[in-house]
Formats: sequence, C-alpha cells, structure tokens
Amino acid sequence: MGETIRLRTAGAQPASYRSGLVAALDVGSSKTVCLIGRAEPGSLRVTGAALRESQGIKSGTVINVQEAEDSIREAVAAAENHADTRIQTVLVSVNCGSPRSVSSRAAMQLDGELISDRHINELLQEARANCRVEDHEIIQAAPVSYVVDEARGVKDPRGMFGQRIGVTMHAVAVKPTPLQNLKLAIERCHLSLGATLIAPYASGLSCLTPDEKQLGATVIDMGGGTTSFAVFMEGQLVYADVVPAGGTHVTADLARMLAAPLSAAERLKTLYGAALGEIETSTDVVAVPQMGDDGDDYRVPRSMLTRIIQPRLEEILLEVQNRLRASGLDVAAGRRAVLTGGASQLAGTRELAPRVLNKQVRLGRPQTYPGLPAAAGPDYSAALGLLTAGATMPPELLNPDQIVPQEEIRQAGFLRRLVGGIFG
Repeated sequence: MGETIRLRTAGAQPASYRSGLVAALDVGSSKTVCLIGRAEPGSLRVTGAALRESQGIKSGTVINVQEAEDSIREAVAAAENHADTRIQTVLVSVNCGSPRSVSSRAAMQLDGELISDRHINELLQEARANCRVEDHEIIQAAPVSYVVDEARGVKDPRGMFGQRIGVTMHAVAVKPTPLQNLKLAIERCHLSLGATLIAPYASGLSCLTPDEKQLGATVIDMGGGTTSFAVFMEGQLVYADVVPAGGTHVTADLARMLAAPLSAAERLKTLYGAALGEIETSTDVVAVPQMGDDGDDYRVPRSMLTRIIQPRLEEILLEVQNRLRASGLDVAAGRRAVLTGGASQLAGTRELAPRVLNKQVRLGRPQTYPGLPAAAGPDYSAALGLLTAGATMPPELLNPDQIVPQEEIRQAGFLRRLVGGIFG
C-alpha cells in the first residue's frame, strides 16, 4: 500500500507514458542531485536519491571538468546504490550558456483532411527548424498552441478536420561551448543524455499547480550560483532566463564584509541571516570567526548580517524583474510568482520578493513521491521536475531531435516497398 502516487499534470494527459527506469540529474553550482525512479502508466516511485556538494561549477558553468565529473560520479553512484540498479541515460537540467527564449510559427494546408500524427510531425519539424538563434544551440522545444482554421488555442488537433493548421512553438537556446563542457563531464561518467531541460522549467513542473500554469505564473529558482526563472501561460513554458547570481554571492558578501572564512559565512547566513530588516529586530550579537586568526571571535550585531544580505537579494530580484519587463511578459504572465530552490529558504525572502517584483509570492515546495527522502525540499525541485518529465512526456517533446523529418519517412517507406518487391 502507498507505493505509488498519481502524477499531477496540467492540461491534456500525455498520449503515452515512459515505462521503466527514469533518471534525473540536476547539476547546480552548490549541489548535484541524482534521482532514480520507476515509472508505470500514470504513476512513479523514487527508488534512489542522492544529493552531494558540487565542485568545479561556478554560476551554473563548468570551470573544472575533472571536479565536476567527480561530483556527478559521486551523486550518481550514491543514487544507484540506493536503488540497487545501474543507469545509462539521464535527463539533465541546464543553467549555463546564457539561455535565450525564441518563438516560431509554422502552418500547412490540409484541404479538409483528418489531422494525423504525420501532419503534426511535419508541422513540428518545420516549426523547430524556424527556431534559430545565431551562435546558440536548441536544448528544448515544444508547441505552445495550435490553430485549426479559425479555432485558436487548440491543445491537440489530432483527429480534427481542417483546411489549415498552424502551430506556435517555444524553444530555449544556449551557447554551445558551456553546454558541451557540461555534457563532457556527464559523459565521462559513462552516462548518455536522454534530454536537456532548462532548470527553471523543470522546477515549474514540480512546484506549480495546474491553475498557476494555466492562468499564468513565474517560477523563480534561487540556487547557489544562479537565479533562474520561467514564465508559464496556458499550461506551457513561454519564457526562461538565468541571472548569474545566487546564494553563494550572498555568502561571499558576508565573508568579504566581515572578514570571515567562507564556511563560517555560510553558517552565519543559514543560522542567523535574514533577507529583510523588519524580520530581524533583536539586539542579539553573533560571533564571527576571522580569517587566519586563531584568537577570539569578532562579535557583531545580528542586524548587521541583514544589512549585508538584503541589498544583494534585492539586486538579484530586481534583475529578474528587469528581464521580465524586457521580455514583455511581466504583466501578461499575471501577478503570481513562486519561489523555490535552496536560497529561497533564507528567512525573509518570501516577504522581500513581493516588494521588488510587485507580485503575489509564495514559497513553492516540489510535489513528493514515495521513496523520496523526507528531508527533500526546494533543493530537489529541478530534479523532481526532470523525473516527472521523464515519466510523463512523450519522447518527441523531451528530445525534439527525435522528430523524424518527413523526407526520411518517405524514403524509409520507399525502401520498404522496394525491398518487398524484390524479395516478396
């Protein structure tokens, strides 16, 4: 009893489920999470989970391949031991490469035909080909909505009659070199990439409610080295971006201003820090170890920590707001924002964010699955979103490169007929 849980999915149910093992790998600046799950039709159970400290990654970008490989290898090995199985393919989150959102449209005439998989396949292939960004590589692409004649907002046009069909597609592109370095670190662990998803989109899959995805919401994943965000409308991703600053920058500010070791600054931030001065009104003092000094600790008012933390968090959130405004989606996406990620757990962040973003803000915790550690919180948001995607999304959405061009389909059909004619 209680070994499986029904998946929460917004909008139409996927046409098919990916049965069997599903593995997710979230490689962040401060932590690496590996999850292994076993998917069945409509359900998922976590069989292995591990979180390890990341090395060799700064602001989402690999700066030391060997150290990054060691972190990934350690997390994967721990998850495999927990699951008592070995994995070969993983779904991976991406926070590097200065991601850019791009939209495209494609249309085709049908002359009153019944819309089939062949029509959809050809339409998606053309739309994805139109998602081009100079010096960038597409990491994910998915249809936002279809138009069948005058009917707009169609989610799945298969089985409908129409004279003309069109699609709007959204894609995320990143610079290829940082992505290649991330792939290299993963492949050196004898793993292959089944799909890549931008990290805030994965977090949104696990943290947003169906209504938030449908009516419009912005998920903000506050990590160690990056703060990434994604905008959802009508159940689909319509924009994503990454700000190269996060919780480790707050820690560095404390260490610099208080002349404390980084490890001590992280501990001070976690135990005594706050993001809003109104939250911390006590007159307590805290002991601050000094770099290279074995003598007595330096004592400062607890409120000083807040005066260092608050400006940095305001700066990060303001940059998120500026990028949302520049995208033209700040208002269109609604007034709902959901904070997740490890850095969002800092006291006062939930109260500070509405003042900067001018939105209704809640703290988002990812949906849970049986087998997941009880301590799994916002740190696991992206990894759980990857696992959900792997269990529910059809392969052509997880990896658009698997869409077979129609010319290849026609050639394959011709070859089958030719071979059948010769040897039949």
